[in-house]
Amino acid sequence: MYSWHKAQWDNVMQRKGALPHAILLRGRTGIGKYDFAVSLSHGLLCRHPVESQKACGECASCQWLKEGVHPDFKLITPEDESSDSTKKKTSKKKQISVAQIRQLYDYLSLSTHQVQGHRIILISPAETLNIASANALLKMLEEPPANTLFLLVASQAQRLLPTIISRCQVLDLPIPPHAEAVVWLREQGVDKPETALEYTGGAPLEALRTQDQFASNQQLVQQLTLGQNLDPFVSAPLFMALGMERAIEVIQKWTFDLISYQLLQDSHYHSQQVHALQALCKSVNLGVLLRFQRNLTDAKKAANHPLSNEMQLENILLQYTHVFNG
Repeated sequence: MYSWHKAQWDNVMQRKGALPHAILLRGRTGIGKYDFAVSLSHGLLCRHPVESQKACGECASCQWLKEGVHPDFKLITPEDESSDSTKKKTSKKKQISVAQIRQLYDYLSLSTHQVQGHRIILISPAETLNIASANALLKMLEEPPANTLFLLVASQAQRLLPTIISRCQVLDLPIPPHAEAVVWLREQGVDKPETALEYTGGAPLEALRTQDQFASNQQLVQQLTLGQNLDPFVSAPLFMALGMERAIEVIQKWTFDLISYQLLQDSHYHSQQVHALQALCKSVNLGVLLRFQRNLTDAKKAANHPLSNEMQLENILLQYTHVFNG
């Protein structure tokens, strides 16, 4: 649990004895939602909680949690079904399956290990539930087992079934104040924390996670500052070296700022390149730019498809050069 979520932590712990059967932890990617959920689970299951109801880290319950064998804690993630090391892993599993949720029926039929204790089901990221698994979960939420808390973590809560959201108590977790996030990142050894934080939209954990990628991201941005003079066939290998999904993310952020600067004279991710944005906006065709942004959204959805190769990236960059009037 991070300092910027203390108010939300205190809010939950003040109601420790009367918690709802399901809580949806909602917020931006990279702010610590999952860590909050794990800390909350540990705090609720700890036999001897310390200051602010945090887990002691020493009792038998805490030791079981550290070893991943606590009988009253179940973690459901998209990776569960791809954990067999004997199978060749061709791609990361993207969805929580209905089989994973149905396995909870047998688990929930057992009594809790601790008398008057909680049983906690942590589902993260909840938006990776597919239609079948979401409906299976909905049935459980409609008739929740006693002494069981479902914790759902979501960065894209709009992808959840409205009926699931309606059966959860929503807890919004905010991004930290800018100054606090900068101090935290500096303590973690992040170089240029202000710029890194800006590029991740104020999400400090995302800035920390991607710090090694930041320099290469900026090299790609320098290519995009060339506007209509960018050579798609020269630039595409540079983008492709970082992977299709990440390359598209870089282009999306730059495009967002082009639109933002064209309409509002403001940038969200690239304040260090404001002069380049100003210069490019003089020749931007806004209609073409908006269509290009929509095309990027479609391309991002197919980023991990086998056909999303260098040729497609060349086409995207060629479209980018057509955003500008000659």
